[in-house]
Amino acid sequence: MNSKIQKIKAREILDSRGNPTIEVDLITNQGLFQASVPSGVSKGKYEAVEKKAKIAVNNVNKIIAPKLKGKNPAKQKEIDNLMIKLDGTKNKSKLGANAILAVSMACCRAGAAAKNIPLYQYIREIGNLKLEIGNFKIPAPSVLLIEGGAHAGNELDFQEFMIVPKIKSFKESLRVASEIYHQLKTLIKQKYIDLAINVGDEGGFAPPVRVPKEALNLILKAAKNLNYQNKIKIILDIAASQFSIDPIRNAKQNRKTKKKADKISNGVDEKYKMKFGVFTSEGLLRYYLDLIQKYPILGLEDPFSEEDWEGWRKFKSKVKSQKSKVLIIGDDLTVTNPNRIKLAYKGKACNAIILKPNQIGTITEAIEAGRLAKSYGWKVMVSHRSGDTGDDFISDLAVGIGADFIKAGAPARGERVAKYNRLLRIEEELKS
Repeated sequence: MNSKIQKIKAREILDSRGNPTIEVDLITNQGLFQASVPSGVSKGKYEAVEKKAKIAVNNVNKIIAPKLKGKNPAKQKEIDNLMIKLDGTKNKSKLGANAILAVSMACCRAGAAAKNIPLYQYIREIGNLKLEIGNFKIPAPSVLLIEGGAHAGNELDFQEFMIVPKIKSFKESLRVASEIYHQLKTLIKQKYIDLAINVGDEGGFAPPVRVPKEALNLILKAAKNLNYQNKIKIILDIAASQFSIDPIRNAKQNRKTKKKADKISNGVDEKYKMKFGVFTSEGLLRYYLDLIQKYPILGLEDPFSEEDWEGWRKFKSKVKSQKSKVLIIGDDLTVTNPNRIKLAYKGKACNAIILKPNQIGTITEAIEAGRLAKSYGWKVMVSHRSGDTGDDFISDLAVGIGADFIKAGAPARGERVAKYNRLLRIEEELKS
């Protein structure tokens, strides 16, 4: 069926933090297709620009919509490239990555409907990924249990403590993670009797702990109480840029120390100030190696700031020399941007990436980022954002591009479980 875009209309809605975000209705002769975009609070400085929701809505309605009317939504790359051209900047700063992405996602859904195939299958087709990823697979869930950093109001500097059940079935993995989540709630309630059970932006618990090992011990105790201690691995989102002290930036702000700033390169002298201590890059590296030795850690996301290239390189080299299979995951470093991913590969900085469509602004570019990372032999983890919506697009995206992992927050709160529930349905569909 030759489908055509008849109308595009954007509006403001609220995200899970109660902040305005953008939702788009895209109407074709086959019906209505909606999409809404999330927003992160812990952002890499190289992410595509997010406009205020009111401005993004206006940009869709007044600039993008008239240009796309009559276009075939099944021409995803053509439509995405047209919006990129309309914007005309390197970082989507004119129209806003949120405005462009909302339309890109809605268009992708309309394209799948035009071909009468599931969204995940359509994503694989438009990415020409059939030969590269083979049969469809469900990504392993990296389920959030404890939050800190910019996502919570406690004194924990590390941002996310997640578990990955070592079970092939997504359904069983999610069940195990959910049981540990509820057991963890019981432990926190017992340990901090006089305090409320607080949660962070993404539904993970935010207990009054300061040292990362305290959080890790709580998780492992919850798992052990259910006899799951040997069935889980742990992934930490450090989000180190949130507590790094950038010597180059600080020195350049002071004219008297400009010469000193010029002598500093690649963040070698980068320091990290946390509530439980201050670390140099080298000291932080040693701290991570100690955690890896003592805990079942599968991966660390953003262990150093996006400017501390030397810290990333040394850590990856050290982990490789120890023949460890620990994933060193770029997020703020790589921001779902093919150019940044190439830099990280050249700089020998990581072996995995976080993929967030709103960091780059179009589905075409997000697919390309995933393809590029996989061509390097890296693992890919598709991710939600801290301010999210009920849109479950990333679940189909993860399956479509053959992602290894997905993180969508805690196994609680509607905007989080929407993603997990969509994957349960896809798994059931693939089995049948």
